Amino acid sequence: MGLGMEIGKLIVAFLVLINPFSALSLYLDLTNGHSTKERRKVARTAAVAVFAVIAVFALIGGTLLKVLGISVGSFQVGGGILVLLIAISMMNGNDNPAKQNLGAQPETGQVRPARNAGAIAVVPIAIPITIGPGGISTVIIYASAAKTYSDIALIIVAGLVVSAICYAILIVAGKVSRLLGTTGLTILNRIMGMMLAAVSVEIIVSGLKTIFPQLAG
Repeated sequence: MGLGMEIGKLIVAFLVLINPFSALSLYLDLTNGHSTKERRKVARTAAVAVFAVIAVFALIGGTLLKVLGISVGSFQVGGGILVLLIAISMMNGNDNPAKQNLGAQPETGQVRPARNAGAIAVVPIAIPITIGPGGISTVIIYASAAKTYSDIALIIVAGLVVSAICYAILIVAGKVSRLLGTTGLTILNRIMGMMLAAVSVEIIVSGLKTIFPQLAG
């Protein structure tokens, strides 16, 4: 498979799992009252944090599994099942089971104090809302399957592209939210869920073939 196809496959896999649109509501909520400059700073910091997580786990993912004594096949099957559960939840319109529901606020009537822009960008917008356990697991799965440093580089490049897309989407969050509305975002989330289900099945099948080589024949 060509270089472009490999990068494209990784970008699509990361995008449907990370799903930057899922962070729009929380981003708008937490940056309510912030200046345009502060909102851009939050978006930029969140995107950098997402890229950092992808890059770190791309570099240490394979080593981490070896240290923990977990086989690549077992982690692929386990991670694939987690991703499948996330996909099913997205298609059913439920909250992502692998991400905290931090958007809802208690109806106490109290005014929420302002928070540091850098802090809210990293937690909770980047982690765990944008990239949570499911995203991290997927990065580790691809990293553990990497055979050369070029493969690791592809994962990092894909992470950079996805992070840039996350930044762009957060920058225009208000316009996107108004354009799509609640119904549009729900439909988009379910489409992402369908695509994610396909990715999860591929991961599980790959893991089963690793555990049971005879299946590959």
